Amino acid sequence: MEAFDILLTTSFWVAAIRIASPLIFATMGELICERAGVLNLGIEGIMTAGAFAGWITVYAGGDLWLGVAVAALTGVVFGLLHGFLTVPLGLSQHVTGIGITLLATSLTYFTYRVSLPEVTSPPKIEPFQPFAIPGLSDIPLIGPALFNQTPLTYLAYVTVALVAWVLYRTPVGIAVRAVGENPSAVEAQGISVTAMRMGAVAVGSALMAVGGAFLTMSAFNSFFFEMINGRGWICIALVVFGSWRPGKALIGAILFAAFDAYQVRLQQVTGGVIPYQIFLMMPYVLSILALIVVARRATYPKALMVPYQKGER
Repeated sequence: MEAFDILLTTSFWVAAIRIASPLIFATMGELICERAGVLNLGIEGIMTAGAFAGWITVYAGGDLWLGVAVAALTGVVFGLLHGFLTVPLGLSQHVTGIGITLLATSLTYFTYRVSLPEVTSPPKIEPFQPFAIPGLSDIPLIGPALFNQTPLTYLAYVTVALVAWVLYRTPVGIAVRAVGENPSAVEAQGISVTAMRMGAVAVGSALMAVGGAFLTMSAFNSFFFEMINGRGWICIALVVFGSWRPGKALIGAILFAAFDAYQVRLQQVTGGVIPYQIFLMMPYVLSILALIVVARRATYPKALMVPYQKGER
């Protein structure tokens, strides 16, 4: 019964939402890329670069929101590089994405060592602080979890709503979805498939980088190596879990975060009787099982990972 009681505690749900926040940003970013027909496997490296770029900006004396902007701009740069190689040049999206991850990660670590050569432990910054929304934060259980978080978590909520609105309620969103389904039909309407895909990858990569910046500027207060720790790969799976829909992807991110928060607390309940590695792999095993069930019925963008050259049919 004690294991079940964990699910009824406020601290559990506060932690779950906090863990989900960077996943939400990065998942929305990956979803935008894939909706436009481009698989972005550079997500892990872009999140790492965004985490460092935002943190070092604040550490150098910049404002927290300036750090978020710099992180997003860093994501745009890597996104444009990925887009240039995969869209107009038509190179393999798998190979290019992995290359972007290696480049962004290595460049980040190199810049860290050059910028802080004498540092033995990661310097700290003053991160975003939780902000309670009056009235809503007083709701039992869900109030503190949803409405007593940092500003970046609230921005994550807004991002999901904005992505859903743009994709399904605006001409730009319809064009993005169309280039991921039938690019030749988009070209027939006089819209540049290359421009739409490049723009989608740039915007999506910016959101990925903000997801990384959340870790250094909201969840923690410093940058350290391997802090992304596979979150980027999880986000790719969450896009599939959500059937390329923002709302379902949001649910997937919260579920994974809940699994992760639950395993930490479950370790304390068992008192070390069960090896901790069993608990660490729980969120991933459950995510894989959920992915297997959902992915079989998922409808993916028809032109995903399919290069397109102007004039082709």
